[in-house]
Amino acid sequence: MSDDPTPRFRNPFRHSPTVPVRPVREQVDQAVPASLRITAAYSWRLLVIAGVVALFIWLVMLLKLLVIPVMIAILITALLSPAFELMLRARFPRWLAIAITVIGTLGIVTGLLWLVVWQVRAQLPDVQAKTAEAIEQVRSFLMTGPMHLSSAQIDQYIQRGMALLNEQADLLLNGALAVTGTAAHILTGALLALFILICLLADGAGIWRWTLRLFPRKARPAADAAARNGWATVIDYARTQMLVAGIDAIGIGVGAAVLGVPMPIPIAVLVFLGSFVPIVGAVVTGAVAVFLALVYNGALIGLLMLAVVLLVQQLEGHILQPILMGSAVKVHPLAVVLVVAGGAMVAGIPGALFAVPLAAFVNVAAVTISTGAWRTGREPAADDLIWSTVPRERQRRKR
Repeated sequence: MSDDPTPRFRNPFRHSPTVPVRPVREQVDQAVPASLRITAAYSWRLLVIAGVVALFIWLVMLLKLLVIPVMIAILITALLSPAFELMLRARFPRWLAIAITVIGTLGIVTGLLWLVVWQVRAQLPDVQAKTAEAIEQVRSFLMTGPMHLSSAQIDQYIQRGMALLNEQADLLLNGALAVTGTAAHILTGALLALFILICLLADGAGIWRWTLRLFPRKARPAADAAARNGWATVIDYARTQMLVAGIDAIGIGVGAAVLGVPMPIPIAVLVFLGSFVPIVGAVVTGAVAVFLALVYNGALIGLLMLAVVLLVQQLEGHILQPILMGSAVKVHPLAVVLVVAGGAMVAGIPGALFAVPLAAFVNVAAVTISTGAWRTGREPAADDLIWSTVPRERQRRKR
C-alpha cells in the first residue's frame, strides 16, 4: 500500500493512454475526400472574408454622411496635390499655398457654375420654344404619317411616358436622398469636406503618422509602404482623369458650338463633371448633348452631334484610357466596369465615383504587401498587379 492516504480517482473524461488519438483522426481524414476537405477549408475562410466585407459595407452605409465627405476630400486632395507640392517646392509658406489652392479651386468651380447659369438663362426661352415646335412637328408626323395615330392615342402615349419618367425621377430622387440626405445634410457635408481638405493639406503627413500607430509595430513598415504606393496611384488617377475629362469636354463642347447646338458651355461643363464617373458619365452626358441637338437643330444636326460624341468617346476609350489611365491606374477596363457597377449598386452615384480609385488603391496596396515590395521601398512590378493593363512584352522591356 502507498503511504499517501489521499484516494486517487481516474478522470473518465481523459483519454486512456492505451487509446491512440492520432490514428483516429487520420482515419476520419481518410474517410473524407481530400477535395471535400480543401473545399470546406476554403469555404469557411471565404465566408469569414465575406462577413468582414459585409460588416465594413454596413458600417460605411451607416456612416455615409461622414464617409462621403471624407472620400470627396481625399479625392480632391489627390487632385490638388501636384500643384500644392509644386508651391511648397517654390518656397511658398504652407498657409499661403493652402489659401491659394483652396480659394483658387473654389473660384474655378464658382466661375464654371456662373457660366452655366448665365448660358442657361440666356438661351432657355429659345430652347423651350424650339422644343415645343419640335414636339408639334413630331405630333403632326405621327398623325399624318404612315402610323396614322389619333390625337387621343398620342395623348395616351404621352401620359404613359410622363408617368414612366416621373417614376424614374422619384426613384432617382429617393436614391439620392438615401445617400446624401436633405439639403441641410448636403451643406453640412460640403463644409465638412472643405474642412477635411484643409486639414489634409495642412498636416496630411502628421495625420498618417498618427494613423500608422494604430497598426501593430511589426506591420507598420508594410502598411506604410502599401499606403504610400496606393496614394501615389490615386494621385495619378486624379491627375489623369482630370486630363481625360478636359479633353472630352473640349471635344464635345467645341463640336456643339460648331454645329450650332444651344448651350455649348453647359454641355462642356456637364461632360467634364460626368467624365469623373467612368462609363456611365460619358453615356449620360453624350445623350444630353444629342437630345438638345435633335430637338433644337433637327435630325441632321442631331446625327452629326451623335457622330461627334461617338468620335470623342472612341478616342477616349481606345487611346486616352489605355495609354493614360491604363498606365497610371493599372486597372483593366473589365475591372472598371465591374467595380463601377458594384459601387453604383451599393452606394449609388458616390459609389460609382469612388469605385475606380478605391479599386486601384486596394490593388496596389495589396500587391505591395503580398510581393514583399515594401521591403525594398519600391512600387510593385507591373506584371504583379492583379488588373494590370500593360502588355507583358512591354513589362519585360521595362524590366
